Amino acid sequence: MMAALIACGAARADPSPSPEAASADAALDRALQKLVAMPGGPLGVVAVVQRGDELKVHSFGTAKDGADRRPGANMHMRIASVAKAFSGAAALSLVSRGTLSLDDTIGKHLPELPAAWANVTLRQLLGHTSGIPDYSKSTKFREALEQSLLDAPKPQKLPEFIKGRGLTFTPGSKYRYSNTDNIIVALMVRAAIDNSYNRALKDQVYDPLELTRTSLPKGAAMPRPFIHGYDNDPDANPPEDVSELVAAGWAWASGGVVSTPAELNRFIRGYVGGRLFDAHTQAEQREVIVDAHSEPPGPGQNSAGLAIFRYETTCGTVWGHTGNTLGYTQFAAASGNGRRSVTVSINRQITPDVGAPGVFKALRQAEELAVCAALAR
Repeated sequence: MMAALIACGAARADPSPSPEAASADAALDRALQKLVAMPGGPLGVVAVVQRGDELKVHSFGTAKDGADRRPGANMHMRIASVAKAFSGAAALSLVSRGTLSLDDTIGKHLPELPAAWANVTLRQLLGHTSGIPDYSKSTKFREALEQSLLDAPKPQKLPEFIKGRGLTFTPGSKYRYSNTDNIIVALMVRAAIDNSYNRALKDQVYDPLELTRTSLPKGAAMPRPFIHGYDNDPDANPPEDVSELVAAGWAWASGGVVSTPAELNRFIRGYVGGRLFDAHTQAEQREVIVDAHSEPPGPGQNSAGLAIFRYETTCGTVWGHTGNTLGYTQFAAASGNGRRSVTVSINRQITPDVGAPGVFKALRQAEELAVCAALAR
């Protein structure tokens, strides 16, 4: 069955791509086929490539172990840390409107948080230069998670896992990726509008971009249909389905969003293409720290902006975000004007440190070829 699934190609394509685009598409297909065939590789992969109005879906493998069904562009999945771009979108939209300022501090909007964090700015949170420790790496968090996988705490409780800890460096002095940053960004958004973060996502992101299958759930249940995510244990036969093992609320604004490949593509085009905030705000967003990478690193040279990363590849530059969580790894990016875009989604967590040897290298190569396909003329 798997051999037959691997042999399946793109789901749909607009007619008559250019010779360069057709060659790039074929190279991407070969890379994706190689990826799902690797020992320890994902069971399935779906890549959405859009060149202007021309959209193509490349799908290989399976959306569910034992099922003859490829991952589809309209099937739900956990987008992991690409959710940070959603919190960035909500915050930067409010900055563009004057409701928030990039120089606003934690102390101004969230005085209940530790005094040591009070002078950290929204800009530093969005750029991962805050110096605030990562709550998800704390012993207290991991112990609480293991004891209650399906029952997440309220979002405002997440920073309490590191409440007694000070800053790890002077804010603004260096880059260090931290999941706490985007939790606090979302709490600042919530305080600024005096309403829920879900309401902010609806008003500032979902509605403007017509995202109807994207949500931020609290629990572990996935909307149907969905791409099943799997554990990396090489000895598990069949592989363990971890799609609904952990409540999304444990990651909340830093990684809890559920979407589809098609809507993730629509989001990244609008986010990068300037549909959610003004040109001045976008210019500030794109002031980058060179050689600061997303988690996991994306293709090419990575540089960090405000809730966005610049990926400089052999085929050109795109802007976007990556993400990884139990059962899923994501990459979403677009050209500077948002007209050319790509998403690559797999149903295993693969990073430089997690997963079978060689699989992350193959994934990163596939992501670069996906960028080449998106930018092909």
